Amino acid sequence: MVQILMKIGLVTMLMVILIASMFIDISNAGSEFCDSKCGVRCSKAGYKERCLKYCGICCEDCHCVPSGTYGNKDECPCYRDKKNSKGNPKCP
Repeated sequence: MVQILMKIGLVTMLMVILIASMFIDISNAGSEFCDSKCGVRCSKAGYKERCLKYCGICCEDCHCVPSGTYGNKDECPCYRDKKNSKGNPKCP
């Protein structure tokens, strides 16, 4: 009897999560975060479109962007440590 109630509870909980996820657009929320943070980060960049592209990639992967327009990469080690195929820093 207890096992049946646990299974019903689990199924109910999964259904609630599934229904709730239809109303929450998590990817859009992350995109807005990255767009605003990268907009600040790249505001003084010479190649702004390229800066925004790579900052966006790094932000989506790392879920953070260092403050300011340059430096401060220690605030976000994942962002700091990403490298391109040549071994140079990937994130602006």
